[in-house]
Amino acid sequence: MTQAKQTSESAVPALFRAAADAWRIPDLRFRILFTLGILILFRFFAHVPVPGVDREALAAAFEANPLLGFLDLFSGGALRNLSIAALGVYPYITASIILQILTPIIPTLKNLSQEGEGGRQAINRYTHYLTVPLAFLQGYGQLNLFAGGFVSHSGPAISGIGLGSDTLNTLAILTAMTAGTMLLVWMGELVTEKGIGNGISLIIFAGIVSTLPQVVGQLWLLRDQVFQVGMLIFIAIAIVYLIVYFAEAQRRIPVQYGRSVFRGGQMYRQSGATHIPLRVNAAGMIPLIFAFSILILPSVIASYFNDGSGGFIATVASFFQNSFGPTSTIYWIAVFLLVVIFTFFYTLVVHNQQNLAENLQKNGGFVPGIRPGPPTRVYLMRVVLRITWGGALFLGFIAIMPFLAQLVTNLPNATTIIQSTSLLIMVGVALDTMRQLESQLLMRNYEGFVR
Repeated sequence: MTQAKQTSESAVPALFRAAADAWRIPDLRFRILFTLGILILFRFFAHVPVPGVDREALAAAFEANPLLGFLDLFSGGALRNLSIAALGVYPYITASIILQILTPIIPTLKNLSQEGEGGRQAINRYTHYLTVPLAFLQGYGQLNLFAGGFVSHSGPAISGIGLGSDTLNTLAILTAMTAGTMLLVWMGELVTEKGIGNGISLIIFAGIVSTLPQVVGQLWLLRDQVFQVGMLIFIAIAIVYLIVYFAEAQRRIPVQYGRSVFRGGQMYRQSGATHIPLRVNAAGMIPLIFAFSILILPSVIASYFNDGSGGFIATVASFFQNSFGPTSTIYWIAVFLLVVIFTFFYTLVVHNQQNLAENLQKNGGFVPGIRPGPPTRVYLMRVVLRITWGGALFLGFIAIMPFLAQLVTNLPNATTIIQSTSLLIMVGVALDTMRQLESQLLMRNYEGFVR
């Protein structure tokens, strides 16, 4: 107990000492300042609205429709202002997911994925090409949603949208929004190349962090309910702890390599041992994106048909809106089940793309006690399926934590204060950025964040 306490006490000075060491190194200082500069520039773009926006109706739309808040997460907070960067990097993320799923299906993409750096660059170029039409389609859908007044009882949030006399104005706005998306992708890739961390993830991270003052304001309004607010903060800290724990959890598969070395005119056989780290949560946040996107979609479509007339179509639409909304228990049960299903699906897709068994065999590696080739592939698949149960149940639990927090604290807006997807992204990006800064320090013989 005393040793653990001393370790935790020494970790804080080590953190500040490592940060000071990073700041003293000129190229690391440039990387840090470059990253911060890009993120500040992004926040400026997030506040430049497209023409014809009614801000009061826009604010009412976000209060009435949960899908907008979810999409705003991936726009980095820019959708809330309906700015030129309102689409954020979401079309790029969608294009990346589509190509990841299609890679093992389409032979051309599969061959490219096995060609090393050149193949990865080609797939990345195709991802950029696919991002443009997806941005146009998503932007047109969002503009119609805001212009139709379906998401708000205060009227349309934007005017001058549609075909006919407004075609030119609509096309100009869509072009600006698509250009904003590609600009953010370019800025993110610049950060990845010249800064610290993954640029695309950091842009989303910056948007989430920008909403923290609003969350603090919501908690301040509930200051008379001290116990409930304390429970809510405790639940948020517990979620962060679980995310960190499962982000680092992995199953290490021992691997041995047999090498032949020619020395002194004779051939010597050498062996080396290492391991394959199989992560328990290999899918990351992708299953949550899939699950929430699919479940929120029915209520959004139903809003188009629920005109309040009391007819059959309006009644069915009202049922879908009530059953597939964040206030429904059915909704959260479906979220849990879909997250578990998508975790297995996405993990298996990524695992099949890695071709671990084939790569081991080509490099002369083998798992002790397992024959190379198909037996190794079967063994690795069995291990992946077994550990993915832990990751799937963890992600399902994290996904429904806002609903459980609302039940425990009895606060009606607990689901908006605690957003598990936001916490998962924030913690994941922070850990990844810390690892990259740690590796940069260790390369220069400095002591990092972790001893």
